[in-house]
Amino acid sequence: MTTRNCPCGLPRTYDECCGRFHSGQAQAPTAEALMRSRYSAFVKGDAGYLLRTWHPRTRPARLDLDPETRWTGLEILGTTDGSPFHTTGTVTFRASYRGGSLHEHSRFERSDGAWVYVDGDFPA
Repeated sequence: MTTRNCPCGLPRTYDECCGRFHSGQAQAPTAEALMRSRYSAFVKGDAGYLLRTWHPRTRPARLDLDPETRWTGLEILGTTDGSPFHTTGTVTFRASYRGGSLHEHSRFERSDGAWVYVDGDFPA
């Protein structure tokens, strides 16, 4: 059992938080929860989870993660919709890594009842 805090920044252990989504024990109930779990998957190098949670119409055939990237933190800047009662939602976030950060406005949809990442824009 993992006792360290989850990489997504919530005050729970990885197993209690994003780990249960990565293992398939549960599905993310909101777009924000999916975004947090996808960030944690980047931290953990879990390309399989990232591909499984990517909308089929925009999913790449493969994903090559850079093992040298060291993710250092996630900041949620805003959300719209994306609750258990919505079919679409957005999450704007900043993901920091050693040497820089990624700022993205991501779009999410439900596909077969599960939240999936569609695409994103990079605000100036």
